[in-house]
Amino acid sequence: MTNTTKHARGASATVTLAYEPDALRIDVTDTGGAPGMGAVGGGHGLMGLRERIAVYGGTLDTGPTPDGGYRVRALIPLEAS
Repeated sequence: MTNTTKHARGASATVTLAYEPDALRIDVTDTGGAPGMGAVGGGHGLMGLRERIAVYGGTLDTGPTPDGGYRVRALIPLEAS
């Protein structure tokens, strides 16, 4: 959500959580927009998020959507009970 606020001013965003049999999937998708005032660095951005998710054996997939928006998808494996 921070990236949407910083990089897609005026965009709508959707957050989807999916509890799958072997993983938790989190999607944040926005509709695209104008860069916000905070669009210039200062944080750890997607690289930092990717590193934090990797600690749990997860993956991060990011990129533009066909309709001009942007999607960030985290897939975090669940431990067997």
